[in-house]
Amino acid sequence: MTAAVEPGVFSLRRAQKGDLPRILALLVDDQLGAARESLEDLGPYELAFDAIDGDPSHLLVVGELQGDVVATFQLSFLPGLSRKGSWRAQIEAVRVSDVLRGQGVGALMIEWAVDQARERGCSLVQLTTDKSRVDAHRFYERLGFVASHEGMKLAL
Repeated sequence: MTAAVEPGVFSLRRAQKGDLPRILALLVDDQLGAARESLEDLGPYELAFDAIDGDPSHLLVVGELQGDVVATFQLSFLPGLSRKGSWRAQIEAVRVSDVLRGQGVGALMIEWAVDQARERGCSLVQLTTDKSRVDAHRFYERLGFVASHEGMKLAL
C-alpha cells in the first residue's frame, strides 16, 4: 500500500530487524512510551521482535517515507471459540511520526490492517487505547470503531 503525502510517498511493509531502532524511537517518542520504554538494553526488544517475526499470527508493520521509518503498528490474529469460532484481529502499538500526523497516514494504516483482517477471515478487529488518549479515541471512532467494552489490564 502506498499513498502520496507531504513530502513524498508513504508505504507500508513488514518490519525487518534493522528497523528496530527506528520503531523503538517511535515508541519512546510518546507521552506514555517515554515512561515505560528504555533504549539502554535492546536485548528484550530483539527477543520480542524475533518472536513476533517468527509467528505467522503476528505482523509487525512499518510505514516508510523517502526510505525512513515514520510509522509502525502490530497486527495479531487470534483464534477464538466465541462468535462461532471466528478469528479476530488485534491492532497494537500504533505510532505515527509527528511530521506526518494529520495527513491521513494513521487512517491508511488502520484501513490496511482491517483489509488484512478481512483477507484472513476475521469477523472482528479490536484495539485498545489508553484512557488518556482522547484524540486517539476520536480518531478510532471516526474510522468506525465503537467503545463497546471496558478494557482491563494487570501489570506483572
